[in-house]
Amino acid sequence: MALRIRLSRGGSKKRPFYRVVVAEGTAPRDGRFIERLGHYNPMVPKDNPERLKLDLERIKFWIDRGATPSDRITSFLADAGVMAKPSVPAQTKKNLPKAKAQARQKEREEAAAAGAPAADGGAAPEA
Repeated sequence: MALRIRLSRGGSKKRPFYRVVVAEGTAPRDGRFIERLGHYNPMVPKDNPERLKLDLERIKFWIDRGATPSDRITSFLADAGVMAKPSVPAQTKKNLPKAKAQARQKEREEAAAAGAPAADGGAAPEA
């Protein structure tokens, strides 16, 4: 039984309200849960104390029992000083060009450094 500490959505359309719950990992997001541990209201200003309420003692209890917090809950707990802030992974390589495009770019840079026209059919300078 894999336990998760996660958010369960409530509220109406475009007016979200979340409960912090501990639930089995296979349970539906808004469905069955074991215990309610707090709430989170994103509609309230960030400096308002009613935005986030957590029962830290019970959260520590469930973490000791093997419950794993979700990413959002982990950041809440890090802000509360219960856990260490998770490290943000470095920039992924998904935004970089693929291998062939990198090779073409390298050829263009080498050609420009040598003073020759680009190999991709670039316009020759007029004399």
